[in-house]
Amino acid sequence: MSTRSSPCPLGHATVTEPRKPSTRTVAHRKVYGKRRKDAARAVLEDKRQDDKGEDLSDVDGSLDTLRTRLADVTIHESLRRERPSTKRTQCTRTHQSKAHVSAQLTKFTEAEKMPQLRGLSKEPLSADLLQKPVHSETMTGVQISSEQSHVTSIQTGHDSQAVSVNATPSVTKRKPRSASRRISGLVHDARIDAYVRPVLDEALSSIASQGVQTFSAWASRSESMFHVVKLAEGSYGEVYKLRLHDETSRPPVSKSKLAKLRAYGDGVFKVVPLCAPRGPGSKKYTSVAEIVSEVKLLKYLDPIPGFARFREIHVVQGRFPELFQRAWDHYKATNDDCWNPDPSNRRAFPETQLWAIIEMDDAGHELEKFAWSSIFQIYDIFWGVAMALARAEEYAMFEHRDLHLGNICIRSTRADGSMDPPSDLEILRRQSASGFGFSALETTIIDYSLSRADLQSESLEPEDNPDSIVETASSDLDKRQIFDAVGEDEDEALLRDTYRYMRNTVYTGAPLAMEKYSTVAGIWKEYVPQTNLIWLLFLLKILLKNRKAEPSQVAALPERVALAPCSPNRVSTTPRLTSKTCTSKKTEDQTDVAKKSRARDLHLQVSKLEQTLENRLKTVLDLLDLNNGHDDMCCAADLVAYALDSHWLAKEDFF
Repeated sequence: MSTRSSPCPLGHATVTEPRKPSTRTVAHRKVYGKRRKDAARAVLEDKRQDDKGEDLSDVDGSLDTLRTRLADVTIHESLRRERPSTKRTQCTRTHQSKAHVSAQLTKFTEAEKMPQLRGLSKEPLSADLLQKPVHSETMTGVQISSEQSHVTSIQTGHDSQAVSVNATPSVTKRKPRSASRRISGLVHDARIDAYVRPVLDEALSSIASQGVQTFSAWASRSESMFHVVKLAEGSYGEVYKLRLHDETSRPPVSKSKLAKLRAYGDGVFKVVPLCAPRGPGSKKYTSVAEIVSEVKLLKYLDPIPGFARFREIHVVQGRFPELFQRAWDHYKATNDDCWNPDPSNRRAFPETQLWAIIEMDDAGHELEKFAWSSIFQIYDIFWGVAMALARAEEYAMFEHRDLHLGNICIRSTRADGSMDPPSDLEILRRQSASGFGFSALETTIIDYSLSRADLQSESLEPEDNPDSIVETASSDLDKRQIFDAVGEDEDEALLRDTYRYMRNTVYTGAPLAMEKYSTVAGIWKEYVPQTNLIWLLFLLKILLKNRKAEPSQVAALPERVALAPCSPNRVSTTPRLTSKTCTSKKTEDQTDVAKKSRARDLHLQVSKLEQTLENRLKTVLDLLDLNNGHDDMCCAADLVAYALDSHWLAKEDFF
């Protein structure tokens, strides 16, 4: 059995030892670095977390309306005592009962002004945000229950909202709310539910975990507030984004709900076709086990800076709804990289097609669609990815195994979102002891469908359970057609070679091994962090090779043409400059020359810093060279430790 490098803590040399089993006990791990902000959780699905901070002013307005409507109720005394009819009739009750109801309403008002409002619905937010808003001034029903009488609904011309007040609580008791609300649009098929239950069990909200939903019903919740845009596609599926309608195209909502909707609009939806339970499509798309593994990785790596933020997972069935089909058609018409089959094609996707929809935060633009030109951009992108991998190695013994440019996203931290190279003035204003962070670009690693990690159990607190059993999440890459392809150009050839280097490393420990070997079951579950270095080497080569020309920021001084002397016999029609005017003109010229001189000096300093950063990255190329690289480099954590020791990165950049 071949040996494998052991997982190495940050900054320590490694020794080789036999492979460890895929399930073992480990100590609780630490997350390095800090998130800039918390992810906006699935606000369209679960309202329970949002109710705590809800403003009570809307509730007060509803209660005031309730009093007003109740005061306008006409009471007709009836001599007959009849059973309450199920049809809508006029209110029948004595004046004494009306007074009693008013007293109960006062108690109701005082009791309901609590953080958890018993009278307000706690249904998922999809029913609150994505449906037509119910105006607080419209109260449509008051039902008064007692032993002998009943007040039925008051009919209005607006949308209905029922408020129940019990006059005799001992007789009429409120029914307990069920643990999970049954929603419309569920697919009632026990076999399908059992098939995708491992995926549903990873959902966070009660609606998403309840069962398979029809695609049309799931999408209809966002129709009134959002329109759908397709962002990208890949062999896994496609990525869509919800963009909030403008004010004239959406129903009116409160400011608090609008803020939540805007936050939710910052998310993306990865739509992945699933294999059918049986039949011709059972091996065509992504398996349930692969989706479960990816979602577990998303949830587990969520706290680590530099990794995607997970929101929710859904399973839907059916053909693409109109919202998504329009987005697909527009992408097809406006992009030349649309290769996936048309979702409306019945041969490609039957009516019973199952889809997994993964909600995540929007991580920005794919790196492969970004034109970088500055060494500051290259430096920040490379080390941002390297530090994220180092954190994940320490936290989850993580290998990405598919880190091409499409799986790296970048976004700007500037207020205006600009992704232009930094100017000399920006570099002067920024304080960085290491040279990292000048470009204001933030990197995020996405797509863990081929990744491997150890997922530690969170059933107990670390202090109560210092050693816990971990589960290995991985994908068998030998079953995928990624090792035999040949690239059509130089960049594609380097990418295909990188896959083979990775496979050689996993099997033999030597990326350039030429001998043939048979596949080994379960080998891709093993932890071989050197694969992260192989992908970092690929990334750095592509970044340095494909940078665009950077425009010069210092303009050359304009040539000054000497004025011809005037003839003494010539009478000038223009007024002669006074000595004061000449002095002012001379001062302005000197100031202009001084400014340009300082700009040149600043640009020279920046150029020296650029050369320093480029020399560091070329040194990294030597450290990671597959033939003559550094022997002690076994993982991304070692590379980051080397950079910290060399002051290429500062401690505040990583920790």
